Amino acid sequence: MLPFALFLEQLEVAGRALERRETARASATALRSAATAHRGERSRCTDDASEHERAESFSTFLALHVSDLTIHLTMLICCLGDLTLDVVVRLAGPIAVGGDTDAEIVLAPGGQAANVAAWAASLGASARFIGRTGDDDAGSIARARLRERGVDIVGPVDGSNGLICSLVSPDGARSMAADRGTAVGLQRDDLDPAWFGGCDHLFVSGYALMREPVRSAARRGAELARGQGARVSVDLASWSAIRDSGGDALRELVLELEPDIVFANEDEERIVQGPFPDVTWILKRGAKGCSFDGDERAALPVGRVVDSTGAGDALAAGFIVGGPELALEAASRCVQRLGAMP
Repeated sequence: MLPFALFLEQLEVAGRALERRETARASATALRSAATAHRGERSRCTDDASEHERAESFSTFLALHVSDLTIHLTMLICCLGDLTLDVVVRLAGPIAVGGDTDAEIVLAPGGQAANVAAWAASLGASARFIGRTGDDDAGSIARARLRERGVDIVGPVDGSNGLICSLVSPDGARSMAADRGTAVGLQRDDLDPAWFGGCDHLFVSGYALMREPVRSAARRGAELARGQGARVSVDLASWSAIRDSGGDALRELVLELEPDIVFANEDEERIVQGPFPDVTWILKRGAKGCSFDGDERAALPVGRVVDSTGAGDALAAGFIVGGPELALEAASRCVQRLGAMP
């Protein structure tokens, strides 16, 4: 009867995970613990090998598979912000001013909120992008490419879609020229409460906090997500955008949102005078790794850094879905390819 008892306990653990909106990784850990306890008890009994194998198969089905970055107990992650069409230009060498420079060029969807949604979906979560996108060719291409990555897309379609040109140097460092387009026009009344139904976690891109009216929409989104019992995270996005919009003003707005988690790099942390109290503070240090609320972790070694675009977004998605280990693994996977999405 032990395999059946294990079956019942695993179902109970899975049910509690959904009810309490625990992360899939924490739930999988609990499942493994239950399975380990029963395996120890089973070893002292006389169950035959076939029963043992059936229980092991069921346990494996429910468990977290870290090796291929997938999960089986899904959570819904909603990401509010922008979906852009990115032109990623990886330079072969220094720009020849007034001349030609060889480069590898890729056209791909991007935008911080969309990137986090795409990475969350690739890691096994359910993902939904919430934002305003264009009714032009750029918007159509970006939406289609994001849907191909398993992301649900909701929000008004109007105006010109955001476009970003990302220049990537031979060593993988990147700089961006951005036209946010219609994304900044998202209004609080555009948001349908149904879009937040079942939301376990709301990720808010810092770009949605830099100006009105999208800033008010972000506030409303956080209210709707909290009404679903969701946790809320904010990524500070860009030190230069914070500087231009006002560091003190952004600091006050983020404190007003009362996020559970804030993602920042060292420049962003400095300009907003972080870390903030009573917040899980994730400090992204690029090639030096990351501080997970004071838990310093080195970056995982990679053979070659191709493009750092989106690495912080991959890290954020990994942390939301599964914690520090998955965050670092997702980031290392991101920097070994061209473009911000998996």
